[in-house]
Amino acid sequence: MKIIVLAKQVPDTNEVKIDPVKGTLIREGVPSILNPDDANALEAALDIRGRFPGSSVTVVSMGPPQALDMLRRCLNMGADDAVLLSSRAFGGADTCATSTTIAAGIRKLGDYDLIFAGRQAIDGDTAQVGPQTARRLGIPSITYVQKIREIDEKSVIVERQMEDGFEVIEAKLPCLLTAVKELNTPRYMTIRNIKEAGKKQIAVWDEGEVCISAESCGLRASPTQVFRSFTPPPKGKGEMLDGTVNEMAALLVDRLTKVHAIEKEV
Repeated sequence: MKIIVLAKQVPDTNEVKIDPVKGTLIREGVPSILNPDDANALEAALDIRGRFPGSSVTVVSMGPPQALDMLRRCLNMGADDAVLLSSRAFGGADTCATSTTIAAGIRKLGDYDLIFAGRQAIDGDTAQVGPQTARRLGIPSITYVQKIREIDEKSVIVERQMEDGFEVIEAKLPCLLTAVKELNTPRYMTIRNIKEAGKKQIAVWDEGEVCISAESCGLRASPTQVFRSFTPPPKGKGEMLDGTVNEMAALLVDRLTKVHAIEKEV
């Protein structure tokens, strides 16, 4: 079984700050990590590879050259191969243009049975690239996968997470699945995998390698653009009320009445 995993290098959100004047993310000095949901997607792929002898896992990412570090981490976790789609022509891509480029990269790889992606990236939270890629490849997709019940060479049965439970869905292969964190716990890197990964070369493809024009990718092919990013203003300092329950309740009602949040009965 040939499995492909879509992965993205993202800034560590615990370290991200926003320029208050420009309204843009300050990326300088911010460490980059493997998108958390993509780590779950990779773990699912590695688990299935273990069930089907002769299977392989290839990680595909689109990003700047520094994303090679993230792909190296994926190899250290056990992936067989990795491909980075990287070019200045890809810069400024929205989810539409990104999925176009990724789909082109997958077509260049050739036949595949299953594609995994994370539910969403923590730097964008759109949850669109996975399903859009499936659409461009003409294959079915199932999002928010929390459990893989059954899988063979022809189909897969999964549980799709919902707000109030889950639904069971079956799809024919090839198909694309997006993983949520409840699906599994990503494995740690091992010394053996790290040593083996050090011998592997990561392929880097530009628009020419994947046979798409500069007008079909990047900013030129993006119907949506981010106007600005900003943080909401901080909330005012809270106030602790003292006194008995009746006294505090009366004071609270009085405060809410003054700001017209409620009206007292006459």
